[in-house]
Amino acid sequence: MAFFASLGAMFFSLPALSLAVSAAFMLLMCGLILYQTSEMIHGGETNYIMATVTLYVALFNLFTSLLQLLGFFAGED
Repeated sequence: MAFFASLGAMFFSLPALSLAVSAAFMLLMCGLILYQTSEMIHGGETNYIMATVTLYVALFNLFTSLLQLLGFFAGED
């Protein structure tokens, strides 16, 4: 559902929808970072390479979503 919302925001140029998708994706990535870190600390994750890659991708996605939000509030398109 979020994928179709992001496609709709991109093709129809709806800034409010783009803002909502970026904010929701940011919250999702924050939750994933917290979950993955908890799994690594408490020993639930045994594949450390996959856990590291997952954390890296989540941080990258969080950063790009944050850049989109800051660009929106700065007035950039």
